[in-house]
Amino acid sequence: MNAAASPSALTRPDGTPLRVLVVDDEQMLTDLLSMALRMEGWDVRTASSGLQALQAARDFAPDAMVLDIMMPDLDGMSVLQRLRHSGNDVPVLFLTAKDAVADRVAGLTAGGDDYVTKPFSLEEVVARLRGLMRRAGTATAGDAEPILRVADLSLNEDSHEVFRGDDEIELTATEFELLRYLMRNQRRVVSKAQILDRVWHYDFGGRSSVVELYISYLRKKVDQGREPLIHTVRGVGYMIKAPQ
Repeated sequence: MNAAASPSALTRPDGTPLRVLVVDDEQMLTDLLSMALRMEGWDVRTASSGLQALQAARDFAPDAMVLDIMMPDLDGMSVLQRLRHSGNDVPVLFLTAKDAVADRVAGLTAGGDDYVTKPFSLEEVVARLRGLMRRAGTATAGDAEPILRVADLSLNEDSHEVFRGDDEIELTATEFELLRYLMRNQRRVVSKAQILDRVWHYDFGGRSSVVELYISYLRKKVDQGREPLIHTVRGVGYMIKAPQ
């Protein structure tokens, strides 16, 4: 994660850290998420099963929950239903398999607030949680805004508005995710394989030509007629950076 691009930490209105409960039966994944969220200033608890999640939700009273749908004892959907039936309206970010469209629809219908598909980037989970907290009115961040900037290019992660100077740029959902990934890694070269994994959630066998196509779309919208920000590093990948 590029620390320079990270917005200020969110807190509860009383200034204490936001609490998040991360629920997944994959220990490595919960460890990685916990580390990333603690670096962002969150107070993190973890659970490795649905039943543990219900107990932790009662004891820890989290402000948000990251909840895997597929778990061995009690799946994420059942956990959510029990929480809602008990009057707990904690915002829930579901983790789903990349091809489980039915799970995503069912999760949102059952009262989930958002989802990310595996494999995902840690930056994406953090950004989605920040968005959930702002929409729920749970968090404050002083005068901080959820805006990434590179030179005169700005991207608002909550409203999905993008500006180059005073000109608003209309992007598709995929173009927005690609630009956000580049801006979160400004002055860092990212490969086509990394972009496929983080933006399209493809394995490395995915077609790299789609990356070239969408980079060209972005260049036409972001750079055309202006000093270029998006650069190709031949044989390596792409980078966004402010002019020298």
